[in-house]
Amino acid sequence: MTEIIQTGGIVAFHGADEDLANRLEAFVQERDAFSPNTWRQLLSVMRISWRWTQENDRNFLPMASADLRDYLSYLQATGRASSTIATHAALISMLHRNAGLTPPNTSPLVFRTIKKINRTAVISGERTGQAVPFRLADLTRLDKHWAGSVCLREVRNLAFLHVAYSSLLRVSELSRLRVRDVTRAADGRIILDVAWTKTIVQTGGLIKALSALSTQRLTEWIAASGLAGEPDAFLFCPVHRSNRAIITAKPMSLPALEDIFFRAWQSVGPAEPARTNKGRYRGWSGHSARVGAAQDMAKQGYAVAQIMQEGTWKKPETLMRYIRNVDAHSGAMVDFMEKMTG
Repeated sequence: MTEIIQTGGIVAFHGADEDLANRLEAFVQERDAFSPNTWRQLLSVMRISWRWTQENDRNFLPMASADLRDYLSYLQATGRASSTIATHAALISMLHRNAGLTPPNTSPLVFRTIKKINRTAVISGERTGQAVPFRLADLTRLDKHWAGSVCLREVRNLAFLHVAYSSLLRVSELSRLRVRDVTRAADGRIILDVAWTKTIVQTGGLIKALSALSTQRLTEWIAASGLAGEPDAFLFCPVHRSNRAIITAKPMSLPALEDIFFRAWQSVGPAEPARTNKGRYRGWSGHSARVGAAQDMAKQGYAVAQIMQEGTWKKPETLMRYIRNVDAHSGAMVDFMEKMTG
């Protein structure tokens, strides 16, 4: 049986074809072509699928179409969501393409399997999970609650949530912002140079402008934290219990940023936890401001294309999952029926 070892974060094969090994090595060396999150997902899928092939005496690379069919069926049997199964299939295909191999999911056999999995999931009542939206009304309540606080952590958290809602940026994108990315328009409002996002990687970068109130809250945080004279510091950094900002070499972690949403929920969220979706989303989380802002824009009548531009979505169907319940009774058919029968 082929021995597999970890090399540079990806598998290498002892005794495998030399050309294949070289292609895999080149793939590892050029992993910066992919986002860190994509690479982490790929490694996770590889570990799970490789373990399955070893336990079931199947070949990992290249993987036969029949083996991929059985692997995807195994994931379904163990309770994985259809979206997760689709991700596994896509990343296994990605590994094969970069290894110069024919992806196993090009086979009609795998196509039918995925179609069956998706159909079964929909009929059984599975729905795509969605973060609890953090809406403008929530931000307004929180602003009244935290504005003027002497607690530096609350000053930071309020500024962070203002920027998160106003920019529709992902948490990972917010964490990378540095003090030097803050400039001002002629009217004094803050402009953020985001540089790049998950879906926009280009030298022109991405510019985000803040409203007057969000500008004020971010300005207050920069002044209170002492970051104004630290252009290379991350814009949102940890706060020590002594009420002072800590300049770190790395961005704040995802759990630390998720905690900001948790504290906001504790302060102004509903008394009862939200109804869980797939066992998750009991309160606001890292994606909540992005979802809430998209829903607010949709409710105000902004076009899908405008919302997609603000949130840097590439696919309309991704956005539509967030706004599917907004003004459900404002559809063209409902409007037609109301006019004809009113």
